[in-house]
Amino acid sequence: MRIEKCYFCSGPVYPGHGVMFVRNDCKSFRFCKSKCHKNFKKKRNPRKTRWTKAFRKASGKELTVDNALEFEKRRNTPVKYSRKLWDKTVEAMKRVEEIKRKRQARFIMNRLKTGKQLDKEEAISEVKKNIHLIKAPHAGKAKQMEDKMVQKLQEDVDMGDEDN
Repeated sequence: MRIEKCYFCSGPVYPGHGVMFVRNDCKSFRFCKSKCHKNFKKKRNPRKTRWTKAFRKASGKELTVDNALEFEKRRNTPVKYSRKLWDKTVEAMKRVEEIKRKRQARFIMNRLKTGKQLDKEEAISEVKKNIHLIKAPHAGKAKQMEDKMVQKLQEDVDMGDEDN
């Protein structure tokens, strides 16, 4: 029992599910759902179709270069069955999956950090541009008026002292 990958969207195709298309040159293509099969028949490019795994990798939204991804490659070399080897393989698969999940989470968080920083800078520039909407036009004028009055009174007192 082997879980194949969809040729178009890279999703899993379980045994007994999906569609298999065999071309005249004997190349076989597996599709997980009719949506993928129809898009393939329309000759659409998976790297330009936004919902596919190929698009996400091409546009930098998913991790593409990682050593953990090397373990997913298909190997066709037959190996003699050994229970110990089987147990080690299952444990290694679990460990690799855990490492891959952590790395992907870290990659996503790093990708989101730049977006948050850009949003913050954009918000600050928006506030600077439209500060007149936030700050009332006469908000600081009362203090200025009071300072002017005190200054005029001081000048009047100084002039009165000079006259005497």
